[in-house]
Amino acid sequence: MRTLVAYISETGNTKKVARAIYDEVPGEKDFMPICDVPDSSVYDLIFMGFPVHQFGPDKKAKMRMKQHCVPGRKVALFVTHAAPEGEPELQEWLSKFRECASGAELIGFFDCQGQMSAPVKLVLRLSRDKKMRDWAKLDSSKGQPDESRIKKAREFAKEVLEKVGQKG
Repeated sequence: MRTLVAYISETGNTKKVARAIYDEVPGEKDFMPICDVPDSSVYDLIFMGFPVHQFGPDKKAKMRMKQHCVPGRKVALFVTHAAPEGEPELQEWLSKFRECASGAELIGFFDCQGQMSAPVKLVLRLSRDKKMRDWAKLDSSKGQPDESRIKKAREFAKEVLEKVGQKG
């Protein structure tokens, strides 16, 4: 079985999770930024990772999911975000990723908190929207994804591999 772990990562959060997933995958495998994937049809399973931008996937993420999430393709998504996992709005944001990947067979979905970038925090602090300013003030993302979240990413990889009949 040939597996790809591909990602978009601007701050390093999603790449860190991608690396943890990749380390759990046995056999023939590749690890790369998703924009460098020449032909995803050669893979039996693709782990695809993205950050949340403006409450969902950005244009680049949507384009890559449209390109790689096609009928007959097994895909597992992982998403990083600055919001705490219990944030009420988070599920709505994550559902947008599931929707974009709906062309493929979605084998699994994982999300975890990553550290908010300084530029994003500044934009939130300067927002006219009080809720955005409050999110910046209450930001608890420093140091994320931490080791407990990386461990959960590794467990996610093992679960996905078991679903497709491959043991780590």
